[in-house]
Amino acid sequence: MGTLVEEILSHRLGRSVRAGETVVAEVDAVMAHDVTGPLAIDAFRSLEMPLWNPDRTIFSFDHVFPSNSVAASALHRRIREFAVEHGVRNLLAEGICHVVMVERGFVRPGGVVVGADSHSTTYGALGCFATGMGSTDIGVTMATGRSWFRVPETVRVEVRGDLPRGVQAKDVALHVIRALGAEGANYMAVEWGGPTVSAMGVSERLTLANLSVDMGAKCGLCEVDASTWAYLGLPDGGEMRAHSPAYARVFEVDAATLEPQVAAPPQIDNVLPLSEVAGTRLDEVFIGSCANGRIEDMAIAAGILEGRQVNPGTRTIVVPGSRRTYVEALERGYIDTFVRAGALVMAAGCGPCLGRQHGTLGAGERALSTSMRNYPGRMGSPEADIYLANPAVAAASALAGAIADPREVR
Repeated sequence: MGTLVEEILSHRLGRSVRAGETVVAEVDAVMAHDVTGPLAIDAFRSLEMPLWNPDRTIFSFDHVFPSNSVAASALHRRIREFAVEHGVRNLLAEGICHVVMVERGFVRPGGVVVGADSHSTTYGALGCFATGMGSTDIGVTMATGRSWFRVPETVRVEVRGDLPRGVQAKDVALHVIRALGAEGANYMAVEWGGPTVSAMGVSERLTLANLSVDMGAKCGLCEVDASTWAYLGLPDGGEMRAHSPAYARVFEVDAATLEPQVAAPPQIDNVLPLSEVAGTRLDEVFIGSCANGRIEDMAIAAGILEGRQVNPGTRTIVVPGSRRTYVEALERGYIDTFVRAGALVMAAGCGPCLGRQHGTLGAGERALSTSMRNYPGRMGSPEADIYLANPAVAAASALAGAIADPREVR
């Protein structure tokens, strides 16, 4: 019928749709977090309508949790009171919304999910049309269970070749963002595919879909296969792929030629090969976020840090993406490894990613983060510099106190 996004929306609407059409579709779930939730509640109340479905309305406490101020506590209380008033039971306080939404089963292949956070595109790794929206639109969806969309055109990213040692999905995404630009896929679907993506684990695909919005995409999608269903713990429901698609553009990547990539300040498309920034001194290393805070990322970092000590001049902060990830990391010994290496391990959540807590950067400081945004002020002071890289680069850099190549760690 068309591209993957056209396939999903056509199935949802029961008729064929094409890029450029404006459609109104029912959603499977609507999500807001502790920063965007109160604004969505205000928008919902202004409509004077009943809540669409308390069981499919989700609030996540993750961006500023536990509260770091009286003002944040007041916002949390507003959400909790609203939940009691409307019978909302899904108050999630167990990690980053984009990690927990998948773990809790709110995301399914072929589904439609909207969230009051731009990185809601993450769920597209599971073949779900998922997008971030403003709090006003989320409030409307909370009342109606529906939202309108202009069916986006699609950029197909075809990835071939084996990933070299030290190169991960994050590097593929940063390479594409460098080529297309931070606005190169504005209001488009980014469809990640090819043999390399098919060979990736779902955790890596989640990273690709997550970073799609950071080139302006409306959604990021991966094809559904046996790995998808296994990751979700569901019976194999078959493949979901594009059929006779008409792409706006096809961008090809030879993964075998890549080295680890680093996004340098002041924006995410200022991407350089690791070799060009190696040796840059760091005040902080952050390992976590909805881009790279899953158990697979913890495993990569722990494998490099085990039996070693982080540089005493560089604070190293590790934040598992969810409670489930934290518990599994405990059971596997990763938390012990991080602590013995001298890292600070924080409660599951967004952590330093948005500069609210757990390592806010000061003026003149320099950080390397496994998150997805590095514009001035993202992690604290607008006079701080932020570099983005994969978890292996982050762990190696924590040891060196400067940007370092994990392939050189012996």
